[in-house]
Amino acid sequence: MWFRKIKAEYSDGVIDLVPLRLYPPEREMGFGRNYDFMITEHDRRYEIGRISLRVGESPCVYYFGHIGYHIDPPYRGHHYARRACELLRPLITLHGKESVVITCDPDNWPSRKTCVGLGCVLERIVDVPEEIQYRWEISAVKCRYIWRMNGRMDID
Repeated sequence: MWFRKIKAEYSDGVIDLVPLRLYPPEREMGFGRNYDFMITEHDRRYEIGRISLRVGESPCVYYFGHIGYHIDPPYRGHHYARRACELLRPLITLHGKESVVITCDPDNWPSRKTCVGLGCVLERIVDVPEEIQYRWEISAVKCRYIWRMNGRMDID
């Protein structure tokens, strides 16, 4: 069977990020441009997870974060989410961002470890307003991690 080879946009030789979509600026949630990538093992074309980058600023981005990711269960434990985030660094800086937010549920320890592995700092744990929870089906509480592109954290 013949499959068209899809070019990876970003690769570190272990994983590739294959572009799925670039969404135009989304008005209702205020995500701004939203880049969506399939995560694959290097030079393989089956999906092992996804990662998105939202470059806007809004109340929804405050709770959803600039970066959202998931790794499918059989592929967890290999630091693929951390690698995928690192691969997005050039795109993040291309948009002029010095830092981005990654959010996760407080009991999501693998995601929290990913954030720590990236050098993120836990800014705070926040309650999500009910209107955002119910409207967008998001958890009631989120950890907000700040990831600085220059690697230094100066939190006041």
